[in-house]
Order: sequence, then structure tokens, then C-alpha cells
Amino acid sequence: MTTRTLPRVRGGIGTSVGRPDGEPKVTGNFAFASDLSSPGMLWGATLRSPHAHATLTELDIGPALAMVGVHAVLTQDDVVGSPMFGQVEQDQPVLCDGTARYWGEPVAVVAADDEETARRAAAAIVAVWEPLDPLDDPERAAEIGSTFREMRIRRGDETAEGSVVVEGFYETATQDQAPLGPEAGFAIPDGEGGLDLYITSQWVHVDHRQIIACLDLEPDQVRCHPAGIGGAFGSREDISLHIHVAMLALATGRSVKMVYDRSESFVGHVKRHPSRMWYRHEADEDGNLVKVTARLILDGGAYAHTSPAVIANAAFFSVGPYRCDNVVIDAVVVRTNNPPAGAMRGFGVVQACFASESQMDSLAEAIGLAPLELRRRNALAPGDPFATSGQVIQGSLPTVAVIDALESIPIPDPIPSDDPRLAPGGTGLTTPRSAVVRGVGYAVGLKNLAFSEGFDDFAEARVVMTPAGIEIHTAAIEVGQGLVTVCQQIARTVLGVDRVAVVWKDTSQIGSAGSTSASRQTQMTGGAVHDAAVGLRDQILSLHGGDELRDDGVYKQGELVATVNEICSDGPVECHVRFRHPKTYPPDADGQGEIHAGFVVAAHRAVVDVDPELGLVRVVRVDTAQDVGRALNPQAIVGQLEGGIMQGMGFAVMEELVIDGGVIRNPTFTDYLIPTFLDAPDVEVRIIEEGDHWGPFGAKGIAESPTISSTPAIVAAIRAATGRSLTRVPVLPTDIVGV
Repeated sequence: MTTRTLPRVRGGIGTSVGRPDGEPKVTGNFAFASDLSSPGMLWGATLRSPHAHATLTELDIGPALAMVGVHAVLTQDDVVGSPMFGQVEQDQPVLCDGTARYWGEPVAVVAADDEETARRAAAAIVAVWEPLDPLDDPERAAEIGSTFREMRIRRGDETAEGSVVVEGFYETATQDQAPLGPEAGFAIPDGEGGLDLYITSQWVHVDHRQIIACLDLEPDQVRCHPAGIGGAFGSREDISLHIHVAMLALATGRSVKMVYDRSESFVGHVKRHPSRMWYRHEADEDGNLVKVTARLILDGGAYAHTSPAVIANAAFFSVGPYRCDNVVIDAVVVRTNNPPAGAMRGFGVVQACFASESQMDSLAEAIGLAPLELRRRNALAPGDPFATSGQVIQGSLPTVAVIDALESIPIPDPIPSDDPRLAPGGTGLTTPRSAVVRGVGYAVGLKNLAFSEGFDDFAEARVVMTPAGIEIHTAAIEVGQGLVTVCQQIARTVLGVDRVAVVWKDTSQIGSAGSTSASRQTQMTGGAVHDAAVGLRDQILSLHGGDELRDDGVYKQGELVATVNEICSDGPVECHVRFRHPKTYPPDADGQGEIHAGFVVAAHRAVVDVDPELGLVRVVRVDTAQDVGRALNPQAIVGQLEGGIMQGMGFAVMEELVIDGGVIRNPTFTDYLIPTFLDAPDVEVRIIEEGDHWGPFGAKGIAESPTISSTPAIVAAIRAATGRSLTRVPVLPTDIVGV
């Protein structure tokens, strides 16, 4: 990173700049993928398996093809390229290959004149099935070796013992990302055998790689364009309808649009892995961790998706942000006939944090220490070895500062209120307010930043000066997190220029920016923008003999020496950068090595009111202290923290996909409950700034942290109010009343 003195500029880093996409989104003028259309376009629809596991004995598409307005019906036989796809392992058929391996697996796709005709045509296809017994028990899958990846972590002395021991078994349910915008895609054939594809995606270049393989096309024949997304949280990391809509457009020679409805969205994207975890924590009498032993099983469902990376994260972060010299971890992610699981905010760490932080509370109680004091005594700091992999912590990791900042936030006293909406259960409360019990709970979470285990993680960006101002060219995906704003702020600060616009480029115009996941884009694409802006600035100043760049041109000692038009007299001037984070390496056989590029830590305190008679809970507030490296946009950080806490709260007390025999029983927002504004707790935020070693201006990514430790903090508060052990999330009323 540059050491040059940076100019002061409006809308630079450290200020809470408004989002350029804010107004069009709140006024309904933003173009999401589902809004795209063209005259004469067709609509696509999908026929799906009604069984979690079954053999397809007959498939007759004739009734659909005979319908007026139907232009194409495609099956696996129509896949001209690779019949399989997958982000990590190509193990999933484009359309059912004769065996359905999960409920809702795509069997055939239809293109018709309008959406209703397409859906009726899909329903008219005759599919005859021979049901098979589904493998829906993850422990049974582990026993028979139906696995995607097994993790073994051994560090220190396996025979070490502590004088204080606590054990526990924990479970987490299946959570859906529940993005408000469903999956959508729009494919436009170019008349030359290729097409332009506008899709909901978190990584268009990885989508592009899978799409061209299945279509048997050259890279330049398919151009994948980022499209407006109504939320992601991991659900857009994997292919859903992308290949299907492209196949239909090529088969018909016409533009085709596909949009899932809500129920189809629930089966059309991956979920958070449900988990079963056993833990044993051992400490000395002063509360110093001696050994942590754990066994973790995550259910990956029918296909691999990102499960191998998710189980790695769960295993590596199974001890949390604490020192521990002796660790024994066995973790496995299994293949079943349950709905496929994959990326969701927190990426395996959410499950492990719930279990390990519950253990830390049990350990604190057994020793007689306050919950935060136990955590403070064991807190990781720079220079310490990471508990599982043994790598020495580099850069910043202000664990103690985060804990201290959280503890400094005052805890509110119970405030009597006649407003029934502020009671557990809202207007449904029948218990007297005097019977409501208040509880307080804490949790601390640790997460890696960007991709790990030796992955070649990079992001490309191009910064261009034109007579109209600065353009940032990128394929990085804005999923609502505010990446556009941060990239503009970085460029403004480096260049000293106010007029900065972000221009998205398709896969044929710029290299990959990597995935909008793993809390990586602020550091990775932000880092690429920073370095490209530095390169552009230095190039222009050197060519024109100046010492400062402003909106109107190059200055030297306060005098204008070259206007923007003069700088761009031979065309736009640009600098293109491929940015990489510090190198990481795959783990050895014992899970040891330099595996992660960096870490981020956060802490949460939850205050809850509980009606112990009815088992109703109201989350009153969730306060947080967050390690950010450097705050590039404070308001955007607070927005991320508030949103992440809402997802963590949902997982703690209400969100669960009910899966019975591999079948999702509640694939609607009527039955799958997510928090609304009426459920939103008050939030007070403490931002901890200790510049990190490789992000732009010392910044860290923070998008996943608020979801990781908010869930166990809320459950800890419910435990404090009820005295119940509460070892499974979400916590249901029956768990509280003991029915």
C-alpha cells in the first residue's frame, strides 16, 4: 500500500457517504434481475421431483409440447456439453439423470409465450417415479462413509487433562438465506450461437466456467453480466437456473426469462448446513483452557456445492477466539438425500460458535467466573498461535479490546410498558408482566477473512480517467452490502477526485473479482481499486510533472499544469490491477499450517424478556463491539451489523426449515418465519479500529461477524432467564416450558 500523503476529498474514506443505489431502491426504480425484459421474450419454468430419492422410470414431454404457446421442452438428454456442474466438484446433473437425489431436483425445463403457460406446460409433463428410501440421517451417512470431506485436527498433547471439565451435545437446524429477491435470469441469444446472460450471482466468473462447459461453448460465446440482486447471504454462490435459461434461449433462438416464486426459491438454492456437535472443554482452576475435544457432523445434502470448505471452516474455528495448546477435532460433512446445503453468512462458523460459546458459558459457571472474564483470560492476540492450525496470528486481532468495549455498554433496566407489542409474544401475551423474566447473555466470535487453504484468491479492477471523471471497472457483485460506495470512497481518497462511478463489466471485459462472500470484497476488490488508483495517479502525475490530482486536472505547487481533457487527449488513461492477499497454504494431515490470510473478531451481548409459562421470547436488545480494522464507511458498518444481528436472532428463536424424510414441509414465508421490523431489537454498536496488515487503509471485512456470535448470545440470555440448558437452535417455546 502507498505511504504517500493522501488528499482530503469529499466522500472519501472514514465518512458515511450515502449509497448511489439507495434512492432507486427505496423508490422502486432499481432494476433487479427479475425486472429485465424485452419484446417477444419467452418465459421459462421448471418441473421438479416430488420425491427426495426416486428412480425416474418414464418421462413424456409430449403433452407439454402439444400445448399452444410452448416453444421448447428440454431434459438431460438435451445437454450438449458436460452433463454435470458444480462450483467445487462437478457432481450435480443439469437436469435429472434418471435418479432424483433430493426433493425439488429439476427434471425438465419449458419455454413458453407467457409465465402461466410455461408453468402449466411444466405441470403437464408426465413423470413416473419409483420411490426409493431416502438417506436422511446424517449420522447414518457418516457411518456408511457417504461423505464429502472429513477433517482431522490434532495439535499439542492429546492426553492433556484439565481439572475442570464440561461436555455438551449441540444441534443447529437448517436455515434458509431467505433473500427477498428470488432467483432470476434473463438470456439473450446473439444469433451466432452464443448469448448474453443476466443472472443473480455472487461470482459471475465461476458461474461462467460451469455454464460454458455444460453448453459446450467457447468462453467468448457466453457473456455473463452482473444483474441487480435482492439479497444473497450465500444463496447466489451456486448455480440455480443459470444453465436452464441459457439452454432454453439457445434452443428457441429467443430471449428467455426465468423467475422463481417463493416456494421454488426455497428448493432452488442451497441452505445453511444443519449440524450435530459434541464438545468437551477442559481448563485449569483459573479458567485457562487446557484442551478442547470436539466431533462435528454437518449435513451437506445431495450434492457437494461448497460443503468441503464449510466443514473446514467449522473445524478450524471450533475453538473460537481463544488460546488453547491442545486440540482434538474430528469433523465431517455428509452426503444425504436432504436438500443441498452450501454457503450462508458465517460459512460453518455459525454452527461451531453456537456450540463452543455455549461450552464457554458452562465452563465459566463451573469455575465461578463471569462469562466475559473467562473469555478475556483466554483471548487470542497477535503473536499467539491459532488454536487449531497453530499458525501465528498476524496483523490486528483486538479480542480483549472488543470484549472490554462490549462490557462498557450500559445494560438497560427493565422498563414497564403497557404497549403489548413490547412483551414476549406481542399482543398474544396472556401472562402478567410481573411474571416476565429478563436474561442477559454474551458470546464472542472469530472468522477468517477471504479464501483460505492455499486458494489462489485474487480480484481484478481497472481504474480509468475519462473527461467525465473516474470510472472503476469491476465484475465484483453488489448484493446490497455497499461495495459500490466503498470502492468510490477508496478511489476518491487516493486520487483526490470527487467524480467517481462504478461500471460493471461482464466476463468478456474484465477478469474475476472473486466471490462476494467470505467477508472479502472490501479487502479484495477494495484492495484492487486502491492499487489501481495509486498506479493511475502516479502514472498521470509522472507524465505531466505534477504533485497533485484534482477533478479538473494535474496541479504542481497549487498551479494547474494539465487539464483532464489534455490528460485524456489520446483517450482514457487507465491502470488495471490483479490484487492478492497474503499467501495461504493447505493444511497438513493434522490440520496444521498457514491456512488463513487474516481474522476478524466480534462480541455480542443480548438482553431478552421471557415468558416462562408460555415459552415466548422477546429479544429486547443486542449490543455489539466489532473489530473493523479501519472504518471506511461507519454508517455502512452499522447497517451491516444491524442486518447480521437480525439474521442471528432469526436463527436463535424462529428460523427453521422443517425437513421430514428429505421433504421441506414449510417452503413459504407463511410457515418459515423470519424477523420483521416489529421483532428488531435495539442495537448499540462499538467500532474498534486497529488497522490490519493487508486491507485498503487497514480495513477488514465485517459482513459475517454479526451473525456468528449474535445467535449464541441470544440463547445464552434465554438460558440465564429460564435456567434451561437449551442446546439446540432455534429455541422453540416447547424447549423453554419443557413440553
